[in-house]
Amino acid sequence: MGFDEEKGAEAQNVASEATKKQPTTSAGPEDVSDSGEWLSRQPSEASCYATEEEEEEERQIQLGPKWSIKQHLEKDKDDESLRRWKEQLIGSVDVNAVAETQEPDVKILSLTILSPGRPDLVLPIPESGNPKGLWFTLKEGSHYCLRFSIKVGNDIVCGLKYTNTIWKTGIKVDSSKVMLGTFSPQVEPYVHEMPEETTPSGYFARGSYSARTKFVDDDNKCYLEINYTFDIQKDWPSK
Repeated sequence: MGFDEEKGAEAQNVASEATKKQPTTSAGPEDVSDSGEWLSRQPSEASCYATEEEEEEERQIQLGPKWSIKQHLEKDKDDESLRRWKEQLIGSVDVNAVAETQEPDVKILSLTILSPGRPDLVLPIPESGNPKGLWFTLKEGSHYCLRFSIKVGNDIVCGLKYTNTIWKTGIKVDSSKVMLGTFSPQVEPYVHEMPEETTPSGYFARGSYSARTKFVDDDNKCYLEINYTFDIQKDWPSK
């Protein structure tokens, strides 16, 4: 999920060089032998997510007071063009039903991995946000993209972002942040499809990865955080 082949290969090379230079102080659970082969040890879950605070130092922005949808509509109501733009943004929302609610209700209903020639892989989202065990397996060098289904209620959610960080044996190999947009409440869920990506390939790319995915808005409010593991293997898993 969000793993770029070139970035992943580059990160692996950097990690390999760093490990060769500091063989006695390796921070990850893999070491490199004199022949260049990886000596694998299983990482602890804690080590996989220990760098989250370091990689996500967000600048705190001072925001103004939050207004309800009804207050937004009543403000500048004499400006015809601005009023029409606001109504278009809000869509078919029942203003009277949500007028007193100022916090948006955002739910990520489903996450699906799409790969050409393969059945859609729908990933169940547990209530805890942390799937137990291996969540999914991808084939090396395969093309895929991620599709979200998002339900928004109560109020407009501004600047909803998708962030994803991936570690291999405790070393961060990929990090991405994608702006999904601003969404108004509506009955039907929104469906957002990410651009196509390619999984890395080769001996060093195969194995287990740990990842953290978040959905946050402009207020830095997190609506879903998932910590999970996945594999990249030589072929797709057998059914």
